[in-house]
Amino acid sequence: MSDIIREEAVKTECESPYVIEMIGITKEFPGIIANDNITLQLRRGEIHALLGENGAGKSTLMSVLFGLYQPEKGEIRKNGEVVTIKDPNDANALGIGMVHQHFKLVDVFTVLDNIILGVEPNTAGFLRKKQARERVIELSKTYGLNVDPDALVENITVGMQQRTEILKMLYRDNEILIFDEPTAVLTPQEIDELMAVMRGLAKEGKSILFITHKLNEIMAVADRCSVLRKGKYIGTVNIADTTKEELSNMMVGRDVKFVVDKGEPTPGEVVLEIDKMSVRGSHGKKNAVNDVSLKVREGEIVCIAGIDGNGQTEFVHALTGLVRVDSGSIKLLGEDVTAKSIRYRNTHGMSHIPEDRHKHGLVLDYTLEENMVLQRYFEPKFQKGGFIRFDAVREYAEGLIENFDVRSGQGPVTLSRSMSGGNQQKAIVAREMDREHKLLIAVQPTRGLDVGAIEYIHDQIVSSRDKGTAVLLVSLELDEVMSLSDRILVMYEGEIVGELDPKTTTVQELGLYMSGAKRWGREVQKNEG
Repeated sequence: MSDIIREEAVKTECESPYVIEMIGITKEFPGIIANDNITLQLRRGEIHALLGENGAGKSTLMSVLFGLYQPEKGEIRKNGEVVTIKDPNDANALGIGMVHQHFKLVDVFTVLDNIILGVEPNTAGFLRKKQARERVIELSKTYGLNVDPDALVENITVGMQQRTEILKMLYRDNEILIFDEPTAVLTPQEIDELMAVMRGLAKEGKSILFITHKLNEIMAVADRCSVLRKGKYIGTVNIADTTKEELSNMMVGRDVKFVVDKGEPTPGEVVLEIDKMSVRGSHGKKNAVNDVSLKVREGEIVCIAGIDGNGQTEFVHALTGLVRVDSGSIKLLGEDVTAKSIRYRNTHGMSHIPEDRHKHGLVLDYTLEENMVLQRYFEPKFQKGGFIRFDAVREYAEGLIENFDVRSGQGPVTLSRSMSGGNQQKAIVAREMDREHKLLIAVQPTRGLDVGAIEYIHDQIVSSRDKGTAVLLVSLELDEVMSLSDRILVMYEGEIVGELDPKTTTVQELGLYMSGAKRWGREVQKNEG
């Protein structure tokens, strides 16, 4: 392994080489020490990655720097001088901005209103929104983060919400930029654009702290990387002197497989059959899903690939009963379930790992154990005479927590809201994969997970396939699409435009289909529908 740089804070009589120093930071929550005497030092103009497993304390440490939490011990220095950061206003005053993993947006406000919220330009008390709008448009063009400033946040894609968060920070001219899992919801093309944006910001002299689980991104864009494990500081390495394998070993304490280990599929009977399904778009002008037909058989993994915003969300919502189908039919195990309720589908063989874990996956103010039985509390195993058997719920939740390594401060009684995003995701995956099902709909199942957890979830999905489950995977991660799928269906503008074999296709060909440049094995002429 490359040498680990264990940097210690030193008192400097001259100007500090570090723009930010977090020295001996300790932050505790009930039942857990999230940060245990951590020291982190950020140089001017560098991109410094912060790596660690889900629940390692990365987001907590950055929340301390941004003033969302107050540490029990330790101090923060800017340019060598000790500073006090009591809240995000103090952080912004010091030039520190943060793009949060879970967006801090007002759904009923426009993109523009969210970006300028709290720093609205005004003259004599009158809002100068035109000036703000022009600046936002200029920033979005400069950094390749094009958004519609007049769109309501509740009507835009998750990827667009992420762009809005980044523009909020850029609008405030922050010099220290914290990116907390900024690529978790972006497409590969958007990730490449963001990497270019980050490099440009660093060249301008801005200093970036970059939290990610994606080792490829760290290797591509970071100058140095600090690793946390279970709340403790493991070390800092220069990216030029290390490898993905060494970083993953530092992060999880063992070697990790980067290739999905799976045999040939043995497809059986048709489990899911969709026939000419169409779903109206949110604005009613155009179908979000248009005349889609497909079949998924037991014992195979079929992936819907595509650039975010091409109808995948509406497709899955219709399939799972969250929105109404406008035309066409859905058959599950030969039964027409087009008009059936969500519970009916859940109790008749369908499991669903949703795209948005907060909106459709968890009740955030419920405990972890309550969330584990959201779709099963009415079963005889968990209730008797209309009363919940809490001992059975507790025992069941504890089993899932152990089997899927869901980390939380207080075990099954932990409030879901207080858990890290990755552990929230693992809880949903555990619940959905443990339920009896013949069809698993997995939408971005490894979003926000570390490499160790991704390895485990992929193994579980393959194991589920091998036991006869039909798996419909919807993913924006090209590596995941290529390595996990048995068949790839590409969705573009709400239509299936191609079917590819992952063993014979290339990422480049897949990209052509995703962008609409190819369709069912032929080149698409300019202006062709």
